[in-house]
Amino acid sequence: MPDAPRFMLTAPASGSGKTTLTVGLLRALSRRGLTPAACKCGPDYIDPMFHRRVLGVDGYNLDLFFSPPPLVRQLLARAAATAGVTVVEGAMGYYDGIGTTDEASAYAVSRETKTPAILVVPAGGAMMSLAAVVAGFQNFRKDSQIRGVIVNKASARFYEKARTAIENETGLPVFGYLERDDAIQLPSRHLGLMTPDSIGAMSPLLDRLADAVERTIDIDAILDLARTAPALDGTPAWSESAEPLPALSSPVPAGTRRSGPRPVIAVARDEAFSFYYRENLELLEDCGASLVYFSPIRDATVPAEVNGLYLGGGYPEVHARALSENVPMRRSIRDAIRSGLPTVAECGGFLYLHNELEDDGGATWPMVGAIDARGFRTESLRRFGYCTVRAIRDNLLLPAGGELRAHEFHYWDSSAPGDGCLARRPSGETWPCVIATSRLFAGFPHLYLPANPEAAANFVKACL
Repeated sequence: MPDAPRFMLTAPASGSGKTTLTVGLLRALSRRGLTPAACKCGPDYIDPMFHRRVLGVDGYNLDLFFSPPPLVRQLLARAAATAGVTVVEGAMGYYDGIGTTDEASAYAVSRETKTPAILVVPAGGAMMSLAAVVAGFQNFRKDSQIRGVIVNKASARFYEKARTAIENETGLPVFGYLERDDAIQLPSRHLGLMTPDSIGAMSPLLDRLADAVERTIDIDAILDLARTAPALDGTPAWSESAEPLPALSSPVPAGTRRSGPRPVIAVARDEAFSFYYRENLELLEDCGASLVYFSPIRDATVPAEVNGLYLGGGYPEVHARALSENVPMRRSIRDAIRSGLPTVAECGGFLYLHNELEDDGGATWPMVGAIDARGFRTESLRRFGYCTVRAIRDNLLLPAGGELRAHEFHYWDSSAPGDGCLARRPSGETWPCVIATSRLFAGFPHLYLPANPEAAANFVKACL
């Protein structure tokens, strides 16, 4: 494909300011009329929501645990196809991958896609040591891809000294700094950053961020770096014309596309349910489904005449009272599932289907009642990390022995987490999960459907 200008923002560790800088740069680039695209390394939902708020579209997740390198390159190419520049946001620290390896890290994505990386280093009580940190990351791998630096939370006076030290010691250009200013910081909650819908006055915050970026960061120099990225080869992901990819049965399973009426899948999307991979939704559409969106908080019933239901993750515990008080919606979903409507429910969507759910204040609220169980808060993260979900028996998405790549990240647990599948960490640890029948696939794992397109095809076929 044609040239795809792009760069990655990464950092030594989480909490360094990558998302703040990414959102500010995206807003500034949009104001310049460059139509930027955004991608996120790793299994992240919330950062792409901020990207969507800035751009009006979702970003893609570039994840080398979920996808082989050819598919990651195709997704990046698909994002960049109509963009003036693509901004890739790293996850965690640059070299942090699976376990104690750099596998599936931001570095691995940068390496596999030949995307130049800019290291974001927080000022934090250091001067020459900042240069040592940068040099360490620059030289930790011979092909580190690190091509520049931005200093975060710094004063102008501090920055000038730090810039001189970093450039003299490493030879890398420093593209500027972001001032320490609480007015332009993005707040957090227990699963990480708060979603943009939960932050008041979002547009003024984005404009303040963009103003700060324009004042103290050399955007023109960053764009020059982005233009040094080589062209990306590869057809759009899972298109009918694409060649089969390694470890995938086919981009879109043969015979899945239909010329007749398309089955309609209702997707829950509001403040309580917002965790969806864009790739999952597009793959369902490419497999022949039409998607309609509804709010379990505000709408009275599931949309009429739908053929399937998709309840993603999110924060149902934060909105438990509102979900519970919408009795007509709860009844509508319960009746639809009991009547056999094909349904996929992930994490928060899975908890919503329980008899009751404990909210983040300790109160318990009635929920849908399609699953005879109670959702409750725990004191720590449960089953945090990547996993592969293997079906114990035939079900809505998978035949017995079929697998899907997934990720878990939740503080809440269930009195009945399911035993229709076996989840396995890359480390080898296993545990039972998912209530899996011919019409229902509900559990804590957040599924990545492009890792096994047949699962998406099976869902769509069931909706017929």
